[in-house]
Amino acid sequence: MEAVLSTATSSQFNPFHRPGASARPSFASSFLSPIPFKLHSRYRSVSSLNRLSVRPFRSISASSQSASVSDAVASSTVPSAMKAWTYVDYGGVDVLKLDENVTVPQIKEDQVLIKVVAAALNPVDAKRRQGKFKATDSPLPTVPGYDVAGVVVKVGSQVKSLKEGDQVYGDINEKALENPKQFGSLAEYTAVEERLLALKPKNVDFAQAASLPLAIETANEGLERAGFSAGKSILVLGGAGGVGSLVIQLAKEVFGASKVAATASTGKLELLRSLGADLAIDYTKENFEDLPEKFDVVYDTVGQGERAVKAVKEGGSVVVLTGAVTPPGFRFVVTSNGDVLTKLNPYIESGKVKPIVDAAGPFPFQQVAEAFSYLEKGRATGKVVVYPIP
Repeated sequence: MEAVLSTATSSQFNPFHRPGASARPSFASSFLSPIPFKLHSRYRSVSSLNRLSVRPFRSISASSQSASVSDAVASSTVPSAMKAWTYVDYGGVDVLKLDENVTVPQIKEDQVLIKVVAAALNPVDAKRRQGKFKATDSPLPTVPGYDVAGVVVKVGSQVKSLKEGDQVYGDINEKALENPKQFGSLAEYTAVEERLLALKPKNVDFAQAASLPLAIETANEGLERAGFSAGKSILVLGGAGGVGSLVIQLAKEVFGASKVAATASTGKLELLRSLGADLAIDYTKENFEDLPEKFDVVYDTVGQGERAVKAVKEGGSVVVLTGAVTPPGFRFVVTSNGDVLTKLNPYIESGKVKPIVDAAGPFPFQQVAEAFSYLEKGRATGKVVVYPIP
């Protein structure tokens, strides 16, 4: 079946297309041509980068944005077809296509249909597209995307708490590597189980909310699995990344760390300190494993497991998200859970935990291919966000 779908050029082979509708011409070719990123003019300086990364990138308030979005959604009806980014075969960024005639997914009894306002990219999105876990993936073709923020427009018969008009966010795939949804969040609409969602924090906009779910759930679950608790110390490898920036904040503000150390490149040390790191380590100048001080937990987000175990105290834990695992290191795959987001919402709404959106974005919906190219360079600060989604 995959071989057929990978070469399909008409809607009769493609389950995404609305039955009886002819395939519209794709506009993807114009988006996939190389576009130079004008990042340096936007960053200007280290302090400018940090301000852009931590603070809202829109001058409008989260509340005014939420109200205007809800009004627009309430006044519209759900169509039978939508725009979505798709791929019919595994590969590089060039397999991504913008399709304007994808069938809007039907909801199950325990699901809600979300009008997507913003989405965010994660390394797992790229690995999935590259076929790194095709044996456990859902069937092709695929609409990618895990993180979502948007407005509920339809609810299933067994949905208990959410209602139409609710502004929500979440990671739409309960198990990241096990049968992730065929219809992801890089589309105008997506269907999600109620248990995977939470109400959007009131003080952040949709783009900021979309940056959080998978990363903050990964940060939280790793800390819990490591037995991290108040009074313990932690070293975060890759502290300026999507997960690392949230590990710093959760360790400090939620778990009560006695000391937080983190690594980053020279230009991002100020950001680490602003997030709560007591010790910011420049990995271009220092070897963290040579520090005389050792830590109760080392949280490795960048794949330096062999070095990480040299920085942990005897009896401590090393959380490994990528790369080889060296004892006492352990790896886990995050489980999406809306209750975790609900638990953490007060820390977000109080400003103790801040979403970090990379200053190169947000990328408009038409430039998802460029957003993936940027993500896969491995230099993002915080999360790469796609917004607005029309």
